[in-house]
Amino acid sequence: MSEDLRTARSVASRSLVLWLPDWPIVALTRDGDDPLDPAAPIAVLAKNTVLASSAAARDEGVRRGLRRRDAQARCPHLIVVEADPVRDHRAFAPLIAAVEDLAPAVQLIQPGLCALHAKGPARYYGGEAAAATVLAGVVAGLGIDDVRVGVADGTFTAEQAARAGTRQSDPVRIVPTGHAADFLAPLPVAVLDDEAVNLFGRLGVQTLGQVAALGEDRLTERFGVRGARLHALASGRDPRPVTARTPPPELHREVAFEPPAALSDQVAFGLRVPAEEFTARLGAHDLVCTELRVVLTGEHGERSDRVWLHPGAFDAAAVVDRVRWQLAEQGLSGQAGLRSGVAHVRLEPAGVDAAALHTARLFGAGPEERVHHALSRVQAMLGHQGVLVPEIGGGRWLAERQRLVPWGDRAGAGAPLDRPWPGSLPGPMPATVFATGMPIAVLDGEGDMVAVDDRGEVTAEPMWITGLGAPDSSAARRRRGIRSWAGPWPVMERTWDAERARRAHRFQVVDEAESAWLLVCEEGVWLAEGVYD
Repeated sequence: MSEDLRTARSVASRSLVLWLPDWPIVALTRDGDDPLDPAAPIAVLAKNTVLASSAAARDEGVRRGLRRRDAQARCPHLIVVEADPVRDHRAFAPLIAAVEDLAPAVQLIQPGLCALHAKGPARYYGGEAAAATVLAGVVAGLGIDDVRVGVADGTFTAEQAARAGTRQSDPVRIVPTGHAADFLAPLPVAVLDDEAVNLFGRLGVQTLGQVAALGEDRLTERFGVRGARLHALASGRDPRPVTARTPPPELHREVAFEPPAALSDQVAFGLRVPAEEFTARLGAHDLVCTELRVVLTGEHGERSDRVWLHPGAFDAAAVVDRVRWQLAEQGLSGQAGLRSGVAHVRLEPAGVDAAALHTARLFGAGPEERVHHALSRVQAMLGHQGVLVPEIGGGRWLAERQRLVPWGDRAGAGAPLDRPWPGSLPGPMPATVFATGMPIAVLDGEGDMVAVDDRGEVTAEPMWITGLGAPDSSAARRRRGIRSWAGPWPVMERTWDAERARRAHRFQVVDEAESAWLLVCEEGVWLAEGVYD
């Protein structure tokens, strides 16, 4: 192969890598409604080990690879956050999109690190240095203070060049064509990020130059195909081409109102056609929307952002209904939320599903589909709160565990069911639960009221129970004997708050009529919470 052809092939494989140091920390300071302060000592942990740390944390000695206990010992006021790849990708997506606007065919290596072919941008912007400066500038324009760029033969060498740069004096580092091996030779073997690094250390091989000197045959004999790849990387011959990502399709739909619409009917009318286009665009990709994000922007810049759910999949009419409901909840009259007319509406699929899973049945709809159709129609006529369905949530008291949520909303919006609730009642639960406790009286053998003392013990043996029935009925006045009972079991809430603290005791009682009751004694007052019927 001629030298000119070899040089041409090397130039064609030139890669440009953008690296944003400490990206998990940067993502934390950019994501969410209440991001963390970038100047605070922060550490992101994965499997109880520090994955990334902020500059303030590094000043205190917190380094990547430290165990949680060691990191907190070095920096007692360290803010510890668990790693979240979804958060990192979400925060990095706008930066990738900005780079793609200037130079297409970008490969996402990991959040905070991306690569692209250097040839095209270098030709367009007048050289590799100019292209690197422009791309770094567009990322910095989005509020990123530290952007490093490396240009070299192959993605691996370009990445190491970017990581070897410095923030102030050398943010752009270019390795000349054909000098990749010379640049990589003094770097430690740890940059290979491979299990073989430990073996290299035991053999006294400390640098990439020493790995390359071992020869491809010896590494292939020891490690197989992986050894050949390690030798290629250490020698500056990265075999991996830059593989451009496929940008996700633009599935959102935006509608601007000029002049701003002051009435919800005007907004709904203006959204009918865009809503049909929104669902049709999803259908073109064989998708349906199951979670819809609606962002309303007022004439004066105020925003209303909400995610709506659907028990099936959104069609155009359901999309318009959600916008109307959101406007009704926000109150265009100025009471809350938007204080002016609607100037802009954004429809965005927050959750999608395969359209094949939501097709109608071939031989008619089943009972569930008929119920869904009926409830959805009633809700469309009455509004979001017009159709409510029950759900069971978390809590210590049975009445508070029963909630009504709007049809189609995600379950579990209240107190989570899976959290520990000390003092909560284990199963089986009473079949009948009273919305408000039924006042009763539990008496001893002499007709005196039974209570629970400060030590959690009953003051006397429960023998009789009265008040089981309507207050003015004869059943309520009739005294029933207690055949067996169990308890008391304490229920304590908010003991740290003197005003909201609550202390009570539960009992299970079986009366002479073989009815089983769940009773509560609180400060000497007895209530029936439910009945096992």
